Parts: sequence; structure tokens; C-alpha cells
Amino acid sequence: MATTKNNTLKLKFDSARKYAPALESKSAATIDARYDLFINGKFEKPQSKKYFSTINPATEEKLSEIADANAADVDKAVKAARAASDKYWKKMPASERGKYIFRIARMIQERARELAVIETLDGGKPIRESRDFDVPTAANHFFYYAGWTDKLAYAFPGKDPQPLGVAGQIIPWNFPLLMAAWKIAPALATGNTVVLKPAENTSLTALKLAEIIREADLPPGVVNIITGAGSTGAAIVNHPDINKIAFTGSTDVGKIIQRAIAGTNKKATLELGGKAANIIFDDAPIDQAVEGVINGIFFNQGHVCCAGSRLYVQESVYKEVVRKLKDRLETLIVGDPMDKNTDIGAINSKEQLNTINKYLKIGQKEGAEMYQANVEIPSKGFFCRPTIFTNVAQSNRIAQEEIFGPVLTIQTFRTDDEVIEKANNTPYGLSAGVWTDKGSKIFNLTTKLRAGVVWANTFNQFDPTSPFGGYKESGYGREGGLHGLAPYLNLG
Repeated sequence: MATTKNNTLKLKFDSARKYAPALESKSAATIDARYDLFINGKFEKPQSKKYFSTINPATEEKLSEIADANAADVDKAVKAARAASDKYWKKMPASERGKYIFRIARMIQERARELAVIETLDGGKPIRESRDFDVPTAANHFFYYAGWTDKLAYAFPGKDPQPLGVAGQIIPWNFPLLMAAWKIAPALATGNTVVLKPAENTSLTALKLAEIIREADLPPGVVNIITGAGSTGAAIVNHPDINKIAFTGSTDVGKIIQRAIAGTNKKATLELGGKAANIIFDDAPIDQAVEGVINGIFFNQGHVCCAGSRLYVQESVYKEVVRKLKDRLETLIVGDPMDKNTDIGAINSKEQLNTINKYLKIGQKEGAEMYQANVEIPSKGFFCRPTIFTNVAQSNRIAQEEIFGPVLTIQTFRTDDEVIEKANNTPYGLSAGVWTDKGSKIFNLTTKLRAGVVWANTFNQFDPTSPFGGYKESGYGREGGLHGLAPYLNLG
């Protein structure tokens, strides 16, 4: 009987891996051979005269050349933003500002297919994620904050909300368009102007957003988008005429930014690393929880700072959960991100793949048991099989350090107090998940887990109306929702 069941399961898995390709067409996207800097409402060549290549991580093919901004370019962008702020943006009636933001949201919707294709080609994430989550959520952030522009007095009663001035914004490679929207929309809604730098290896959708901003007739200089690597970001952080820094990225860089702005009047919002705990109690809906775990760490290649990379399972259901997780891993399709069947796309860069592989070796050396799905991966490009580690100790590096890949560590617990202590025993505190059918248990954990966001019986759910941010080395400040307005305002 067991042999028949296993054969049936194998056939099911083999079938899952052999869907006919359902490729999204690249023809929806126009990618220029070279992109310049977007400063003061137009594209212009970098003063450095340098460009760097951006590649498709799934094929290793070159997509385009991107301008490499130096300190002089940053200074020019900041001056354009300051002039736009003083000349018209902060003086413009709030309802008029809202119309511009609303127009940008509509134009993102109109170009949604193109943006999704470019996001997948440049970043490696599955087209389903780009199409169904990244692009719609980016548009929704602009829609949401467009509605706040003329209601700031109601948002902060008894205060006199005024814009800070020029915001310097630096975003990561895992959600390029969404992070740009996450940063730009509240800054514009509160009357600030912007200098934004996308990650050097995923700049294309931010530059497409620059095209949309230009077509929306946003006044020149209100949003400036400049590209480059770490030195470009450092020039933004250190520029004396920047009033606010908004950064999403690694904890190490966040600490450098904190030191750089210490003693200045610059405000900062830092959304940094994470090592999220996902907790399954024995009274949880197990199948739903397993799917939530898969969604929380594997469907996004683990390329999410709030990914549920640490799983804690109550002892009595541990074997069942691990068995179902392994079974589910075998059905996942790793491959071409442009294929609508693909569950797990490409790792964003060779460097990140090397980091993931380094941690796989560390985990095995530490004595943890590694299980990888027996799935095919392309011979070219940067791909990693979904991986589970069991027999993990709380002190293991794979349970303490951010890996940023499709790697899940699993530990057990017996009591509520034990899992709370284990979940909080990390330098990070960005997010967590709780799976149980007891509301009292949910409320008990949400008050004791040191995480900025705690999801109950779900994971990785985002909405423009909800604030997001962390504790400890996961940063400080909140983005999204009403809370996301305050960091861009002097409240008097």
C-alpha cells in the first residue's frame, strides 16, 4: 500500500514539473540600450561619463547599460529637488499635488504589463509575482497617498504639518518598483521633493517610473532618479542639503548611514534586515500553515527581508509538518521566471547565489540535516533549489543570520513561553507569523513577539494602509499607512 502511494506521489510530482511552457512575451516591454540619469524632469548623461551593465539573472544576458552617477551628479539632482521644493511643490495646493500622484498611479496601471515584464527580466522573480503583486501594489501606494495630500491636518490634529524639504531615498533590489512607490508616494503627498537611487542591479523599473513621471507632467525636479552603486548612495546620505534619508537594505549599511547622519538635523527611516519566525501550533490548520510557509519563504526566492526563514513547529505536529513541507517542495517549479508556471525564479545575482551556497555549507558543517527538493534547475543563470534544514540548534548561524535565499530552518517547541523566547532570540525584529485557531493565543504572542509586523494564519500580506517596520537591528520608523506620513513632516 505504501509503495503504491509513493508511486502515485512521484507521478504527481513528475507531472507538476512537466507543464508545457507558458511564457510571457517580452514584446510588451521596451528596454533601451542605454539609460541616463533623470534630473530636473529630463534624462541627461552622467558627469562621470561612466555606465555599467544590468543583466538578466535567469539567462546572464545583458539587458541595458545604466548611468553611474558621481557626487557631482548627486549634487545637481539635490539642487534640482531643492529648487522645485522652494519654487512650487511645497507651495502648490495640496489637492493639486494629489492629482499628480493619482495620475502616476493610473499610468502605472496602464503600463502594468510592461513594468511586470521588465521587473522579471531585470530581477529574476517569477512573472506571476511581478504581475499579480509588485506592480498592482506599487500603483495602490500612489493611489492611497494621493488621497492623503489634502487631509494632513486631519491625520495630525492639533499639529501644523509641514514638509521637510528634500528626501534622499535609497532602495534595494528585491522589490525595485514597489520600493520606489513605497518611498516616493508619501514623500510627494507630504509636499517633499525626492532624489531616489535604485539598486544598481535592478534599476530598470525605476527608470521606467521616471518616464511615467515625465509623461505625467510632474513639475521638473520634484522627483529625480539617479543610478549608481554604493558611492552614489553615500553621496546622497552625506549631502548637506538633504533633509531626510529613507533607506531599505542591509543592516550593515543601515549602521553606516546612522553614523553618517549622527549630529546632523537629517531625519531617517531605516528598514533593514530580518530573520522572521513563523510559528505553527498543534491546533493550527496544518495544510493552510504549510502553504503559508511555502509562500513566506519560497515563492519569493527568500528575497524578502520579512521572509519567514525560521520555522518553529510544536512537537506534537512536527513530523506531519515536515513531511507535508517536503512533499510540497517536490511540486515547486524552479526555472524561467518568464514562464507563468514557475514558482521559484532566479537568484538576483551571482554574488547573492554564492552567499546562499556559502550558508548551505555552513548549515551542514554545523550539523543540521539539509533537504533539497529534487527539482530540475536551468543549466544557465543563477538558481537555487528550495532547501530545508532540520535538526537545527538555536545558536546555529543559519538560524541567526540573514541568508536572503530559499532556505528554511525548522526547530521545535513545546510551550508558548518557549517559542516566544526562541523567536525573540535574534538581533532582528521585522516580522513574524502565528498559526493557531485560538484567538487568545494570537493576542498573547502579538504582545510579546518583538516584531514590527505579526501575521496571524497568513504571511507576507501587504497593504498601503498598513504600517511596516521593525525593531532592533531591523531598523526604525514606519512606512505605509498613516504612520508613513509622519517621517516626512515637521509636525510643529
